[in-house]
Amino acid sequence: MKRITITLSDEIAAALDQYMSESGAQNRSEAIRDLVRRAMLDRPEGPEDADCLGVVSYTVDQTTRNLGARLAKRRLDAHDRHLTSLSIPLDHSTALEIEVTHGKLRDVASTAETLFLERGVAHGSLSLVPVTASGTHHVHEGERASPHHHIQVQQSFSKSHKKHEPDSH
Repeated sequence: MKRITITLSDEIAAALDQYMSESGAQNRSEAIRDLVRRAMLDRPEGPEDADCLGVVSYTVDQTTRNLGARLAKRRLDAHDRHLTSLSIPLDHSTALEIEVTHGKLRDVASTAETLFLERGVAHGSLSLVPVTASGTHHVHEGERASPHHHIQVQQSFSKSHKKHEPDSH
């Protein structure tokens, strides 16, 4: 075993104490070990080079010094993977951010994990959708042929599964 020291806000310490009493953990160390194990199980699975869409959600404390500029730079640096974002103001200092990204699983997951560690970012969540992307050159009704990408949703990250077919209800 290795002994470490951590610093928690009063709110997180109180939540940890409540979790400890509800879960039956004997002490904070046991509760933290359990939470870390669970977090590690929730990490993205699949081949690191698999194509995916990542739906990233998190809250932002707008009063955190330079956070807005850092987040804007991060989006610009990933402009080739960043598909869209939505910012929902919740109060005078907090917003809920939702982003959709496209890329290799390792890149999407790593970018999200780095974001979640930013001071002022909380409640980070990443949902992954396995996809395949193909560049095509064809005609849509009433248009000229033009090169563009199609993103097809897959059943899983396994290469043996076929494309997801929507229910026809």
